[in-house]
Amino acid sequence: MKLSVPDYILSIKPYTPGKPLEELEREYGIDDSIKLASNENPLGPSPMAVKAIQSAIGKLNRYPDGSGHELIRKISEHFGLTPQNVVLGNGSDEIIGMLTCALLRPGDEVVLPRPSFLMYEIMVRSAGAKPVLVPLTSLAIDLDGMKDQITSRTRMVFLCNPNNPTGTFINKRDFENFLEKIPPEVVVVVDEAYIEFVRDKNCASGIKYLDNTRPLVTLRTFSKAYGLAGLRIGYGIMPEEIASLLNRVRQPFNANSLAQSGAGAALEDKAFLEKVITLVHDGLDFLYDSLDRMGVKYFPTQANFFLIDVAKDADDVFERMLRQGVIIRSMTSYGYPHYIRINVGLHEENVRFIKALEKCLK
Repeated sequence: MKLSVPDYILSIKPYTPGKPLEELEREYGIDDSIKLASNENPLGPSPMAVKAIQSAIGKLNRYPDGSGHELIRKISEHFGLTPQNVVLGNGSDEIIGMLTCALLRPGDEVVLPRPSFLMYEIMVRSAGAKPVLVPLTSLAIDLDGMKDQITSRTRMVFLCNPNNPTGTFINKRDFENFLEKIPPEVVVVVDEAYIEFVRDKNCASGIKYLDNTRPLVTLRTFSKAYGLAGLRIGYGIMPEEIASLLNRVRQPFNANSLAQSGAGAALEDKAFLEKVITLVHDGLDFLYDSLDRMGVKYFPTQANFFLIDVAKDADDVFERMLRQGVIIRSMTSYGYPHYIRINVGLHEENVRFIKALEKCLK
């Protein structure tokens, strides 16, 4: 087959998701495994979300609300915004794709931190634009370094706060200085997929800086704290002008009816959200204490995951842990060959992880 494919498409390295737990169990001949590799919510979905989804199942013969009216209303009221500031996506990943589709042209430049969420670079390349990658400094996003890479060809900047995979955050003062120093026409996209887990009150939140004049977009998701990763539902908060552009390229019915129903209910389930956040924070404290006792270096986080320096080949540790039924993430592909990343699980899962790691490192 002879296809004429643009070079910028051929330059994309496909995103490789973690394998499903069931597939890994079949491949390695193990059972009763635990997965701490994908930053998922160990408590599952909100009970209120489950009830709302069950109620909506009987209407699956109907197309979903293409405007997402009810969910957008709830999101806008939650943040004290207007519905015109909100765009729904099939996960916040889709919002990234809408932004690059609507606002970038071949030859444009986009400044990205490295490493960070891989979909930023993939979507930028998909639009024929050039990703300009700025290395982290001490695992944190280097805002000064990113500012220095902005040129007349720069159209967009991506920030992940807290950053995936490092768990570091951007503080308010640094964020405000950054916004003041970059050209006003450069679109700043702040991905806050893990913002609900932040403990440090100095952490910036892009939503606080929305004024409908600055091109600032904040991404949020129901996948993590709200436990709805399987439904793929996220949203963007942005100036009305940018939202209207995204709605020109948005696929019809991009947010399915079960996702809209579940997300709307989850947003109202404040008790469940608090339970999730408490579990994550308590789990982090337990894991930190356990690693301190073992003398293993780790990097404190503002998310529900964190990095651990195992001081040996991370891929080898991944394999050894897997054979004990504990699925973690090696950071070799991110440029950290001696680091692993785990997310907080249930307490019994955290205990099992520590026991498996102790055995592995001995």
